[in-house]
Amino acid sequence: MLFKQGKVRNVYDFGDKLLFVVSDRISAFDVIMSNGIPEKGKILNMISGFWFDFTKNIIENHVITIDIDTIIEIEPKLGKYRDILAGRSMLVKKADPLPVECIVRGYVSGSGWKDYLKTGMIGGIKLPEGLKQSDKLEEPIFTPSTKAELGHDENITQDQMRELVGEEKFNFLKKKSITVYKQARDYADSKGIIIADTKFEFGEIDGKITLMDEILTPDSSRFWPKNDYQPGGVQKSFDKQFVRDYLETLDWDKTPPGPVLPDEITSKTREKYLQAYKILTGEELV
Repeated sequence: MLFKQGKVRNVYDFGDKLLFVVSDRISAFDVIMSNGIPEKGKILNMISGFWFDFTKNIIENHVITIDIDTIIEIEPKLGKYRDILAGRSMLVKKADPLPVECIVRGYVSGSGWKDYLKTGMIGGIKLPEGLKQSDKLEEPIFTPSTKAELGHDENITQDQMRELVGEEKFNFLKKKSITVYKQARDYADSKGIIIADTKFEFGEIDGKITLMDEILTPDSSRFWPKNDYQPGGVQKSFDKQFVRDYLETLDWDKTPPGPVLPDEITSKTREKYLQAYKILTGEELV
């Protein structure tokens, strides 16, 4: 049974478990585009699976398995959908989501750069004067937002997050978010990818806070090629910034429906996602 449909994922309810099926849909500026990116769902699902395994020493996550044979063994009724689900599905423990997105920024980019230009701060955090666009921060900063299934997430301050979730949960989420980011950042850097920023989602399973949804994918993070990094402007990227940059050239008011992306853009974006997967995991997409 369809539990809910997000911007990218369809979620199906199996009692105490959920099946995440990652579509090829792509969103930008919180609007779903009229067409998707071929194989994007498989690439995102496999990248998430890699990172969930890589960071499980820091915090538990909700993943049961991403292996299609194991998924079908646990839920045999899914066998007839094997070809559809293979590679793009993840069986997870059902969690009660917390009402925030935990954003960690290691570089001054995106909405953070716009915020800094206006206020000298990002998410209410005062930063040094004279920073350039895409500059690396001395230490990563934690800038949460509210969580919207559809429509716009809203940036909030750390104090506002404390009010939403309480002091104890706030401290735990901030610490774990920054720790996961740093471990992933250092690994990616060793492979030639800069993770400029990312966002995490957490939920509670039997009262225990657990990492959930997706992590460290090109949809939830900014990936930059390390060899091309040059602070002072917009960076080349492996993520959907490529789509955002194209959309900024259009006469579009960033409200639904999203425009149709031309074949050149979808093909190049697929290559960006695929390249990131290969660099991070050292594997070819099966």
